[in-house]
Amino acid sequence: MDATKAIIHSVDRFRQRRTAPLVLELDLTEGLTEGPPSDPLSAVLSMRKTRLGDVLSGLKRARQDSRVKALIVKIGGQPLGFGMVQELRGAVARFRAAGKPAYAFAETFGEFGAGTVPYYLASVFDRIYLQPSGDVGLTGISLEQRFFGDALGKLNVEYQVGQRHEYKTAANTFTQNHMTEPHKESVTRIAESVTEQIVAGIAEGRRLEPGKVRKLVDQGPFIGPEAVEAGLVDKLAYRDEVYDEVRAEAGPEAHLQFVSRYTKSALARKLPHPGEQTVALVHGIGMIRLGRSGRSPMGGGGAMGSDTICAALRAARRDDHVKAVVFRVDSPGGSYVASDAIWREVVLMRKAGKPIIISMGDLAASGGYFVSVAADLIVAQPGTLTGSIGVLGGKPVLNGLLERLGITTEAVNQGANAGMFSTSRPFTETQWSRINAWLDRVYDDFVGKVAEGRRLDRDRAHDLARGRVWTGADAHASGLVDELGGLEDALALARKKAGLPADAPVRTYPRMNPLERLLPPESSEDKAAALARIRLEAWGPLTRLATDLGLPAHGPLLLPGTWHIR
Repeated sequence: MDATKAIIHSVDRFRQRRTAPLVLELDLTEGLTEGPPSDPLSAVLSMRKTRLGDVLSGLKRARQDSRVKALIVKIGGQPLGFGMVQELRGAVARFRAAGKPAYAFAETFGEFGAGTVPYYLASVFDRIYLQPSGDVGLTGISLEQRFFGDALGKLNVEYQVGQRHEYKTAANTFTQNHMTEPHKESVTRIAESVTEQIVAGIAEGRRLEPGKVRKLVDQGPFIGPEAVEAGLVDKLAYRDEVYDEVRAEAGPEAHLQFVSRYTKSALARKLPHPGEQTVALVHGIGMIRLGRSGRSPMGGGGAMGSDTICAALRAARRDDHVKAVVFRVDSPGGSYVASDAIWREVVLMRKAGKPIIISMGDLAASGGYFVSVAADLIVAQPGTLTGSIGVLGGKPVLNGLLERLGITTEAVNQGANAGMFSTSRPFTETQWSRINAWLDRVYDDFVGKVAEGRRLDRDRAHDLARGRVWTGADAHASGLVDELGGLEDALALARKKAGLPADAPVRTYPRMNPLERLLPPESSEDKAAALARIRLEAWGPLTRLATDLGLPAHGPLLLPGTWHIR
């Protein structure tokens, strides 16, 4: 009898929770992952991290769900990229536009440190709560770069590098002791553009004059009471006080649920039915390389492998149920040849009559722009770093350092240029002429594809290229980007271009059952060929440094510098 009562009680509680009002919760302490895990190691490392796509789809569903009464987000901890922050701001703004309140809580916006970007995220919410001991590190944007040219000179290391053109400055870190004028011009404009976006967003969200916000940026950081007095924060309160207040406003029956759990509770009804027309979503994340996508167990982040991405795009192109594709790109670039292979698959998608829309994340520069340029439309956030249409190549010459250390090198070569890429000796004049011919070929091809894909005069494409990095806002103004927005906007455009209903389902590609994942692919045409893998790389966490040094890690189409606006 007691067991029966317990069962009935549990069923009643479950029924109540299914119908009770909800306060959705999002904890950004551990950050967000951009897309689904690309390989087994990524799956383990991101096991407890919420996916951006789940948050976006959950908040979209919540706008129409009468059970959802409010949203509360804890901001802080793992920093988020600027593009991802703008993606979240857009989702929260649409949630509020549906008549639902959203609240931000932070223990601090920078504990004795910078907190401009986290605070910019908070400014879109109805109300901002700050722990009494917290601060608001609203201090502006700083893009800093170190130069090792003099240090390498003291070590007798010579650096031979060619670049196309003056704004392709990735190697300047190792060849200069200061920013060149083009380098400084580019970085200054990026900082200005990002600051303009932050000031405008805070001014709108906090109902302040932009001029007032700009002055506050110069006066920061602020301790808690100062932030309240300046109108940057609504209330100082601890977590329990914040949650009690939000629950009281939502109603006594309301209970908390993470946005990701809320999203997954509706997953079954969102899955495409057999034969239903869909939009395919392909994620391209990380450095672009030949071969398969994956992550090194020694660190260094994930990589976008051309074999993996090409197989995923082929599978979507050949699936009759897929009527449009959104290609989500978050990459600083890498291999020219790998980028070109992916570019070709984008071209073939359009030739097959299937619209393909690019959705840019935090970064889609150099090779990341190369793979995007042939699409029907490019959508970027105002703060996305993109462009960097250029190329570089070269090598460090270490013989002076090796001689100083008492290390000698001998080589036996068959072929006049067999050892030209050795770091033990400089390029000869003939070898250097071949390097420059190669750089010219890559740059001409890149600019030509930009001119064709963006329907620009070639001279205009060259003016916008020259290796220069642009924010999404500036790229949009110059015609390198079609629309400003996020993933949700790109999916809506894909549905519209394909003539699909506004609620047509989205399917991540490649999607395979467990058996298909275990079996080896039958051929390179098999969608199982799109699976990523764990990859072993010699450089591990030093991969980016090795690439910047000209060592054979990823390739010549790279974003200059390592810039993350957080």
